[in-house]
Amino acid sequence: MAPPVAGRTRRKNLSPLARQVLLYALFLLPAVFDLVEAWMGWLGPRPYRECLHDFGRYAFRFLLISLMVTPLRRFAGINLIVYRRPLGLLAFTYAALHITLYLTWARSFDPALIWKDFTTRPFLTFGLLAFVILCVLAATSTRKSIMRLGRRWAPLHKTVYLAMVLACIHYSIAFKVWHVEPFIYAGIAAVVLAVRFVPKAQKTRPTSP
Repeated sequence: MAPPVAGRTRRKNLSPLARQVLLYALFLLPAVFDLVEAWMGWLGPRPYRECLHDFGRYAFRFLLISLMVTPLRRFAGINLIVYRRPLGLLAFTYAALHITLYLTWARSFDPALIWKDFTTRPFLTFGLLAFVILCVLAATSTRKSIMRLGRRWAPLHKTVYLAMVLACIHYSIAFKVWHVEPFIYAGIAAVVLAVRFVPKAQKTRPTSP
């Protein structure tokens, strides 16, 4: 039997772009399932609320996971950097679905209701500010944007930390009654952001005998 050709074995592996697309498509399935269940009437009398809350939680989770990529590589040696972009785009997509559902299904594009919400529910302002940042980051996540912005790209994308803080506030004060889950997520987010300030260990050069 002839030995396997190296080029053929390499073709079996998915390219980084293919893996990113696959991850993005795979984790959009929960949104599809939620919308199907809502359409079929399986989510109770107010299905839009279930979808609205689910989309918001998924947006928060994917944003948090995307911020965990760098600490995992630095402290645990787990390199998931190739998945950071699709994770960030998933956070943006679910946040966009979250807001779209609120404007359309929950408020029917009624300016009076939307204005009343924003003037009486401060958590909406924090959520909107976080979404604006995610919009900017999603729009500048392409290679062309990285090349065009040059050195300005990295400082711009560090605003994701601000988006995380705003999302934590939005999630924590969104409920009228006590919910422990938002504070657990906020605690995890605080740890993830705090470890970025841990100084890198300096490599010591071996001394000559």
